Amino acid sequence: MHYIDLNRHGEIGASCHYLELGPFKLLVDAGLHPKEVGSQAMPDFRPREVHDLDLIVLTHCHLDHLGSLPVVAALNPEAPVITSIPNQVLAPRMLRNSINVMRRQREELGIREYPLFNHRAVQNLGKQMVAQRFHRGEIYYKDGEQIEVILHPAGHVIGAAAVEFIYQDQRVLFSGDVLFDDQLTIKGAELPKSPLDLLILETTRGGHPTDANRSRENELERLLLQIETILARGGSCLIPVFALGRMQELFKCIHGAQKKGHLRAVPIFAAGLGMDLCNYFDKIHRSFVDFDVHVIEDLKVRLLDFNLRPGRDLKHKGIYIVSSGMLVEHTPSYKVAASLLPHEQNGICFVGYCDPDTPGGRLLKTQEATYFFETLDYAAPLKASIDQFDLSGHANREQLLDYAVNSQAKSIVLTHGEDEARRWFYQQLSQQLPASKLVNPEPLKSYVV
Repeated sequence: MHYIDLNRHGEIGASCHYLELGPFKLLVDAGLHPKEVGSQAMPDFRPREVHDLDLIVLTHCHLDHLGSLPVVAALNPEAPVITSIPNQVLAPRMLRNSINVMRRQREELGIREYPLFNHRAVQNLGKQMVAQRFHRGEIYYKDGEQIEVILHPAGHVIGAAAVEFIYQDQRVLFSGDVLFDDQLTIKGAELPKSPLDLLILETTRGGHPTDANRSRENELERLLLQIETILARGGSCLIPVFALGRMQELFKCIHGAQKKGHLRAVPIFAAGLGMDLCNYFDKIHRSFVDFDVHVIEDLKVRLLDFNLRPGRDLKHKGIYIVSSGMLVEHTPSYKVAASLLPHEQNGICFVGYCDPDTPGGRLLKTQEATYFFETLDYAAPLKASIDQFDLSGHANREQLLDYAVNSQAKSIVLTHGEDEARRWFYQQLSQQLPASKLVNPEPLKSYVV
């Protein structure tokens, strides 16, 4: 088996993984790096193998896994793009939004390469997509040989899949992004049992020790209490979220709280792609997601007024559930944060992982009295409260380590994590699986696994 990590920058970014099993040339995911622009945001598609693929698999629809898929699919128009049923519904909508964002960035930032693909490319990708049900294998043939592809629910976000390849007597599992705990909208991961020959494992939270005294349930309670505290002192609460997954999860959380008599008559504001995706969720069968668009109607969610000025407090008090989850520049959450931070009655509640190099990550770790919003050219006094809650869509490191050890995998490739996270997994797995081959891959280097 040969493996190449095509994410040219390493760590977490443009997820894209090339794998050879016998005569089969496989690609899992093709994302965009959220901190890079232009072609540098894409995986490196120069290796000749990437232009002769037999199968492409999409694990889920976050753009760091999906965002370059139309490009590589166009290079391989005969290759089926295998994915889950919800992903087949959501991917075109996510990609059309990405085109619109890139067109704005071309005008505002002068990025001449944008957009990296057009709407016709998204339409053609849709024709290549082949939806599979979870746990039901499909056989593909080449040169008189066969490979079986099985998708397993990975938790994380609606439609997320771990991918199992069975070739001859070899079992390979690509974890994708995993969450074992149940969420309000979807069930937790159901990954296959041991033994595995190769495990390609995400390591997102490897650098973060787990607090044994915290659970998802008490983190939700702690979040609701903090929202009530902010509102009681006359402030507004910003909850930065990812448009896919986190926004719908927070809507359902607050809806549940209101049914229990909390947070009633509180204005809730949202905007953009996440709101539209709620309608898409309503079209997907309830066996995949527990979300009803009537939640939005019951909450009386209002559209965000984009007439915001840095430093001027928000005109309407309430709960602001807007993307991006990491306060990325030019997004609604970035602009809302610049308005509410200078006012002590307000608060920001982060509900998941924040890359330390994003505006949200820098805000969480700053020790300064002000925070500079570069694209707004504004230094905000840090007077609002800032809190973080462990409601990540990724499994904690102990859960992933336990799965890896129980898999008894002969080889393990560490992916989707910062250097510190990968080092932790490498050290732990070296101790607990001394007979297994461990690989912490360098970008674009070929490995025999």
